[in-house]
Amino acid sequence: MNIQIQNLTKTYRGNVQALKGIHLTIPNGMFGLLGPNGAGKTTLMRIMAGILRPTDGMLRIGELNGMTEHGRTEIKRILGYLPQDLGMYPDLSAREFLDYIGILKGMDNRKQRQQRVEDLLAMVALSDVAKRKIKTFSGGMKRRVGIAQALLNDPQLLIVDEPTAGLDPEERIRFRNLLSDLGGDRTVLLSTHIVEDIAQACNNLAVMNSGAVVFQGTIAQLLQEAHGKVWVISMPNGVKPRGNFTVVSTLNMGGNIQYRVVGELSSLSNATPVEPGLEDGYVWLMREQHSFQTV
Repeated sequence: MNIQIQNLTKTYRGNVQALKGIHLTIPNGMFGLLGPNGAGKTTLMRIMAGILRPTDGMLRIGELNGMTEHGRTEIKRILGYLPQDLGMYPDLSAREFLDYIGILKGMDNRKQRQQRVEDLLAMVALSDVAKRKIKTFSGGMKRRVGIAQALLNDPQLLIVDEPTAGLDPEERIRFRNLLSDLGGDRTVLLSTHIVEDIAQACNNLAVMNSGAVVFQGTIAQLLQEAHGKVWVISMPNGVKPRGNFTVVSTLNMGGNIQYRVVGELSSLSNATPVEPGLEDGYVWLMREQHSFQTV
């Protein structure tokens, strides 16, 4: 299912522009939406989910017009949505909660609904704890309950907003792998500020900043943006490099500190060029948007 967005805007009271003429094409499969907190990602997700109405522009999800009331109603039938903060009933078990959400989604056939709940509990590896109250679950387990509720109606479009924020490394990997599996036969939109999640789960992505899309393409194309702009500099302890660049990471090598930097370097003799990673490409793009300070 392809998604077409053209000149989409959202303006709040006081002429606060949350979205500034968004143009975006989202193909079938996994698609990453990357950007800092406050970039407008959640606003865009909420518009696509039919929760917010845009101020102007065009939104088409498949053949459905997301700018009309009828279109928004029909989109909700084919949509699964996991917001960043999903309200749950802590005293319900995972099985009870999913059954209740299924009722709210209009799944009136009890036998079919309960079978769907059991299938999803197995998919997200929660069958063994399905009787436990949600309030006893870890953050990662709650997120898996969240993805299960989003999948109850077998959606053609799945939107997940910051799904791995606050999870430990093992749960993050588990959740990323689950999303990748789901992207085989539907459109999965992964919105996050965590670069590694996009790098591990997506090939196509867009980057947002200050309410606008500043890049859309493949990971390889974003890496190409930073080609020749990523360097490693080794400095003695206590001596920091200076220049028109952004430090991405530091590594203590004993007597020296190794700095990985992104920027235009021409005069530092001890700088060694290296191949960019996705984080480097993202930092370079944000530098071009004047969103990262130099050292």
